[in-house]
Amino acid sequence: MALKQGDFVEIDYIGRIKETNEVFDVTNAEIAKQHHIYNPKAHYHSQIICVGEQQVVPGLDRFLVDKELKTYTVPLSPEEAFGKKDPKLMRLLPLAHFHKEKINPFPGLQLNLNGMLGIVRTVSGGRVIVDFNHPLAGRNVVYEITIKRMITKDEEKLRGLLHALFQKEISCSLKEGKAMIELSLPEQMHKQFTEHIKRLIPAIKEVSFSQPAKHDKKPASK
Repeated sequence: MALKQGDFVEIDYIGRIKETNEVFDVTNAEIAKQHHIYNPKAHYHSQIICVGEQQVVPGLDRFLVDKELKTYTVPLSPEEAFGKKDPKLMRLLPLAHFHKEKINPFPGLQLNLNGMLGIVRTVSGGRVIVDFNHPLAGRNVVYEITIKRMITKDEEKLRGLLHALFQKEISCSLKEGKAMIELSLPEQMHKQFTEHIKRLIPAIKEVSFSQPAKHDKKPASK
């Protein structure tokens, strides 16, 4: 059965930089370790996504429409993946600004300035150039993606959607059209988030939120 926009599917993928064949993203932990990009804080497993909701890069999302359950190799230009380099996102800052914050900048240093993630490109003459573009902006990439299966159970769709949005496991349940989600969310966001869930999973008619349960830590064994 060919995929269409709004379908939920389970996928695995490997993302590589086209020119160097360097792996930058993968759903499999062992492959991440082999290519020295393993992050112990990351979740490595097959991903559940909703086609057409840009839960993967735009070009890959568009590619999935009308595809079958199999493996594909998908080359993407910068415009289809992480965007072109934007000169406006290159900022020249005084070195004194970093010293004031007790930061010793050097090329390649990743930092967070006023909520924006950037990479130090050069340090010279008392000036520092920080690049706030996506690290892969301007790069041609290639994805090897395996479409494993269609997701048909609404509760599994909900779990996949929550993970895609928040990048962590969130406890939830679904019974008789009512979704119950353990999620600390600002009150003003409840309506917008509820409408988003109901649009993607029409079988859900009502959504309620509760504070995540606190699990008591067991005493360490002696």
